[in-house]
Parts: sequence; structure tokens; C-alpha cells
Amino acid sequence: MPYRFEYAWRTHPGRVRVGNEDAVLVQPECGLLMVADGIGGSRAGEVASAIAAEVIAECFQNQSAAWDQAGDARAFVEAAIEKAHLAICQLGEVRSELAGMGTTIVVAAVGPTWLAFAYVGDSRLYRLRAERFEQLSHDHSLIQDVVDQGFFASREDARRCGVGENILTRALGSLEELRVSSGITDLEPGDIFMLCTDGLTGMVPEDWVRQVLIASARNALDPAAAALVHLANERGGSDNITLALLRVHADHPEDDEERSASRILA
Repeated sequence: MPYRFEYAWRTHPGRVRVGNEDAVLVQPECGLLMVADGIGGSRAGEVASAIAAEVIAECFQNQSAAWDQAGDARAFVEAAIEKAHLAICQLGEVRSELAGMGTTIVVAAVGPTWLAFAYVGDSRLYRLRAERFEQLSHDHSLIQDVVDQGFFASREDARRCGVGENILTRALGSLEELRVSSGITDLEPGDIFMLCTDGLTGMVPEDWVRQVLIASARNALDPAAAALVHLANERGGSDNITLALLRVHADHPEDDEERSASRILA
């Protein structure tokens, strides 16, 4: 394997909500990262996100061999999300108090030289490469749709006109037929990928996130994850806050100086 990978993750209820409806799943041995944001409030969004994590974990653990091609991994992740969606729908049918529950999700599968990902909803995947911070996912939300369709020039314009930030157009458990978005990106040494819920991005400006991740370049990832949660809470913490980080290392021991505190998979 030409690269080694470093992982860090955090989830926090925030400063306003009593419970935590988010879920985070990181399994370095499977090359898996997942973040989910349960929706439904009293209809148990935390149950939906937990089911998604359980099903995704089982799918990856039962995967008998490494993927030869990035396209195979992409299709596998899409199928795992669809399986999680079905499980959520089925439980909602059996237990009336859970009917209508749902969750957003973003899942990444790490390959030797690539990362395959799939998502539903507005939980996001970002990549920091050479100080360029870029969102690789594309929100499934009303505010994003009206911008994409040209009704507004930007999300800021749409917000000023009263378009809700958190109105989803897709989520696991919400519709019988699910449409999963997906993609593939290559890996380069120094890349940092971040999966997160909107409890982070809704509180902390993207440029602030970028600066925190850039500052972590010579240090372990775990303090960066903790710093981002702290920032979200300091700026209000109005929602649950969850993120998972992945850094790509060149396969040279000298690149690991001062990083022994983080979990690295060889």
C-alpha cells in the first residue's frame, strides 16, 4: 500500500440539545468512515442514525476481500446505504412510534490510492489539499436546490429571502425509493478528508475549519477534531456536532514525527 492513513473523530451533543441524534463510525481495519445525522425529533432520529451505523458496519465487516477497483467500492457503498435505508423503513413500519424517522448519511471507503464515497442529505464530505478546502459532496436540501436552479445567486441570498437552511430533499427512511449520490477521488500525501454533520458547518465558517486543518499539518489530527468541536460549541452549539477526519501519509517513517498520538493504520 503506497499510503498510510491517520484517523480522528468526535461527536458531541452541543450546548442546546439534551440528546445526541448523530452517529459516527470509523473502522480503520475496514477503511471505513461514516457520519449520520438523525432526523425526526420525537420520532427518534437517534434510532435511525444508529441503525444506519449498525448496517453499514455489518456490510463492511462482511466484505470478504479488498476492492480491486474504485468503481466496485463506490457501488458497494451505495448498496450499503440502500440496505440501511431499507432497515430504517422496515423498523418504522413495525413500530408506530418510530414512523417517519430518518437520517442523513455520508460514507467513505478508503482504497490504496483512492477514496470512494456516497451520501444522502446534507451531511458533508470535504477535502483539504495543498491548502485548498473543497466540498466534495453536494447537499440534498431545498436551499441548495433553489441555488442550483438559478432562483438565487448564492445560499446567502436564499437565506436572506427566508429559504430554510435545514429543509432536506432526501434522507434515509423518508421515501420508499432512495437516490444515493456518490463519487471517487484520488489520494495525495497530505490530503485531509472531513466527514461532518451540519452541527459543525452550521456553526463554524468553512474558512475557520480550513485554518484549523491547515494548522494541524505538523501535528496529530485528534487535537484538530477536538478544536473544531470546541469552536462549534463556542459559537452556540445549537445542534449536535459530529466529524470524522482522515489524513493521507506518504509511506515514509520520517513523515510520522510528532504524530504518534493519533491512530495510524499501516
